[in-house]
Amino acid sequence: MNKLISKVITSLALSLGLVAGASANEGGIHWDKFPTDKMSDVAALQNGAKLFVNYCLNCHAASFMRYNRMRDLGLTEDQIKKNLMFATDKVGDTMKVALDPKQAKEWFGGNPPDLTVIARSRADIGKGSGADYLYTYLRSYYRDETKATGWNNMAYPNVAMPHVLWELQGQRSAKFVEVKDEHDPKKTEHRFDGYEQLTPGTMSPLQFDESVGDLVAFLQWMGEPAQGRRVQIGVAVLMFLAVFSIFAWRLNAAYWKDVK
Repeated sequence: MNKLISKVITSLALSLGLVAGASANEGGIHWDKFPTDKMSDVAALQNGAKLFVNYCLNCHAASFMRYNRMRDLGLTEDQIKKNLMFATDKVGDTMKVALDPKQAKEWFGGNPPDLTVIARSRADIGKGSGADYLYTYLRSYYRDETKATGWNNMAYPNVAMPHVLWELQGQRSAKFVEVKDEHDPKKTEHRFDGYEQLTPGTMSPLQFDESVGDLVAFLQWMGEPAQGRRVQIGVAVLMFLAVFSIFAWRLNAAYWKDVK
């Protein structure tokens, strides 16, 4: 029971970090490109759903998403009930959390954000999409004992959010070097120079990146579950218009051929 409470509190701290982190565009590192091919990978989306309910749904709600909507990911209602439902027994319920918003605000100073459309809300012209931000953000943690949580983030420096996926990734430190300012040789710049692995995680770096990609793909999918279907319809409509244009062109030529 104590372990469960600890997990809930840690996840809540993560959610509050997302409030701060998601509100910032300034500073930080260049955003990595989210692997968009995962949006058409059903297995990746299913794994992302599993990661979401295990690491995010303790405190993050997705109140505009119903559990049974995940049937669109190739899951049966029985699979959803057995593997993805921990807060309710009804597969038609929305993905809410049991955490009292008033208590969350009293304990931590704010409520965890709803993540249904978090990926769609983070697009930044010049940097990338919301999925790019989340993909970079969740992979950019490092140990920093000067912070209250013991963690910092290169995508959003001084973020208040701890790294709840650290057991998967392991613990890392960030390396910085002092570089002379190009415009003023008397000044130096504190520049990021990569990470150093302190303790191994349960996943290899490649596996962790793949898992974060799966999680972000699910967050992206939640923002618009019909996106795949919409794209299919759009392609079909364009193909129809292309074929119709040929017929219209030939019909027009036949109609006007005897007109002098």
